[in-house]
Amino acid sequence: MSEFIQLHILASYPPSNLNRDDLGRPKTAVMGGTQRLRVSSQSLKRAWRESDIFKESLSGHIGIRTKEMGVYVYKALTTGCSLEDAIKNNDDANKIFSPMLESKAKKYAQEIAGVFGKVKIAKKSKDEKAEETEDEPLGDLKLEQLAHFSQEEINLIDSLLKNIAESGDTLTKDDLLLLRKQHTAVDIAMFGRMLASSPMHNTEAAVQVSHAITVHKVAVEDDYFTAVDDLNNGGDNAGAAHIGELEFASGLFYNYVCINRTLLADNLGGDEDLVNKTLQALVEAAAKVAPTGKQNSFASRAYASYIRAEKGTQQPRSLSVAFLKALNGKDLLDDSIFALRDTNEKMEKVYGKCSGSNCEMNAYTGDGSLSNILDFVTD
Repeated sequence: MSEFIQLHILASYPPSNLNRDDLGRPKTAVMGGTQRLRVSSQSLKRAWRESDIFKESLSGHIGIRTKEMGVYVYKALTTGCSLEDAIKNNDDANKIFSPMLESKAKKYAQEIAGVFGKVKIAKKSKDEKAEETEDEPLGDLKLEQLAHFSQEEINLIDSLLKNIAESGDTLTKDDLLLLRKQHTAVDIAMFGRMLASSPMHNTEAAVQVSHAITVHKVAVEDDYFTAVDDLNNGGDNAGAAHIGELEFASGLFYNYVCINRTLLADNLGGDEDLVNKTLQALVEAAAKVAPTGKQNSFASRAYASYIRAEKGTQQPRSLSVAFLKALNGKDLLDDSIFALRDTNEKMEKVYGKCSGSNCEMNAYTGDGSLSNILDFVTD
């Protein structure tokens, strides 16, 4: 039976636009008949996996998600540098093998990229003679969909590039066995990987993240702003040099994270030390890291005000129903904490124990600590 870790997080953000829709407005959702502010799970997960917390705690175990691996393979082969240096666009990279002819390098790059997904078909120019367009000269080296590469797979590609550059041999089926079911890419292990062309190498996500929603009703507001030309002395025109408008809102968010610890351990090959590091990095990032949307305009960084962590083999459940009726009191944080605890107690009266044990951190009252939560999830 799987062991689950559940996080219930309350975080308050001042005026902000953390996660925008296609019109540049803060994302919203209707819940309980009222409009709420929303931050998508995709936005949260990207902020966490790109955070310094992840980079420092899980260095060497974070994959790369890109459509352009074929382009970087091509650059490595034509310059003679490592794949890592090509990805970093390192102009001072050491040449570790003799550069390859562009036509040959392109063929190899297409074959290698094709292992991870369908490569785009080159667009021909109007005369139908050229295989490339000026706008995207290496477009036929890109994948049609994003693919997630583990560090082990990147290392295998790098070794393969050196071998074919030195030997000049054509690629065989055995050479192209680059995909790995077992790897130590924690972001793939947590958030999953889907490869339509190679389903046997798919990874089921061990971490589920809800869309964060405000516990209260929210109205999105407009910010009309102007910018002044520093060299305008007001002689001819005293008006603004630029006029703009953007939208924002503020709110107290509830976010729910469910971690299948058993599946996470399985995805990471049973490496318990790496599992614990991953859990701690994830919880710390969830508590401290916000999406970067419009941060320069609003400086809306915030830490979680309250976290309830739970462990057990019981079927997981969110406590979002605590906010089905929008809160509207003057002390929203205290009311929200009470609503979460009250809802949990009532659910346990009906269903029985919903978790084996729990641990709380309340920055509002100064009770508990993040370090206690981190110890709890890895104990």
